[in-house]
Amino acid sequence: MTRSDHQATILLIEDNAEIAEPLAFGLQQEGYRVLHARTGEEGVQLAREHRPDLVLLDIMLPGVDGFHVCRTLRAESSVPILMLTARSQELDRVMGLELGADDYITKPFSFRELVARVRAMLRRRDLDRAEWQSAGGEKGEASPHVLRLHDLRLDLQARLAWQGERQLALSSREFDLLAHLMRHAGEALHRQAILDAVWGEEWVGDPRTLDVHIHWLREKLGDDPAHPRYIQTVRGYGYRFLAPSSPAGEKA
Repeated sequence: MTRSDHQATILLIEDNAEIAEPLAFGLQQEGYRVLHARTGEEGVQLAREHRPDLVLLDIMLPGVDGFHVCRTLRAESSVPILMLTARSQELDRVMGLELGADDYITKPFSFRELVARVRAMLRRRDLDRAEWQSAGGEKGEASPHVLRLHDLRLDLQARLAWQGERQLALSSREFDLLAHLMRHAGEALHRQAILDAVWGEEWVGDPRTLDVHIHWLREKLGDDPAHPRYIQTVRGYGYRFLAPSSPAGEKA
């Protein structure tokens, strides 16, 4: 485990004591600082006060449910959110991702799998931070930590994105995904390579998560998949972010 893992604060929002107590204890044994909220309202308040590095969020909460909490947290920060749910229906998973969750894990899950997801999400965050820190320089038009393609601008340090003059409301995972695609503009990227780069090589989950994130990213960019301006589907392979000189059109 890296030093940054030991320093990471995890906010667990879970009302079931039989799940929350052993989970919190296990995470503390792994070296994490754990904050525990039993309601959605309490979770939002703790997130605002302590600015955790990652949120483990149950969907079925008393009062305000996890979907509402996810929407609230995402509107205020880009903190990575891993949803915990006993529901296995695809609609529930998609709804969580639509509202800004970065990943989900379905109960019952193994503790080892959850820790692997947590480590992968924190590692992705640390890689992004190291990337802009090593770049150095001040903010500005020529800043090395600002990506620009077409009318899109991503500030890797502030983790903010704009389309023209309009600021984009991207989840942490959507931001990472768009940044990765833009860095490799013009290249056809294999699905698994994208998952490894953005979700982490230790990530274990449904590969269709990538397609869901691409779908919502396209929606926020106003990108028609049949006549893409930004993200092109490469059939049977993966995706390509179109370079400014690349012809847009049908799926490759």
